[in-house]
Amino acid sequence: MFRKIVIVVLLASVLLMLSGCFAGSKDEDDRPAGLFLGIWHGWIAPLGLVLEIFNSEIQIYESNNRGFLYDLGFYMAIISGFGGLSLFRRSRKRD
Repeated sequence: MFRKIVIVVLLASVLLMLSGCFAGSKDEDDRPAGLFLGIWHGWIAPLGLVLEIFNSEIQIYESNNRGFLYDLGFYMAIISGFGGLSLFRRSRKRD
C-alpha cells in the first residue's frame, strides 16, 4: 500500500513539474504542435481542465496544431489513460 502511495505522489509531482507545457502556453516559436505534443496534452488534459477553472489562459487543446497527427496523439492519450487505473486494480486470485 505504501509503495502505491509513493508511486502516485511521484507521478503527481512529475506531472506538476512538467505542467508548464500546457496547450496554448506562450512559446518563443510559433511552430504547430505535432503528434508528441498531442500525446502530452492528452495526458495532462484532466489536470488542465481543473486548472482552467482558476486560470483562463490554460487550455486543454492546442489550437495551433498540425491537424490529424496532433488529434491522433491527443485522443490516443485520452482514451488509453496511460495505465493510471491499473495502479488500483486488484488482481483476482483463481483457486
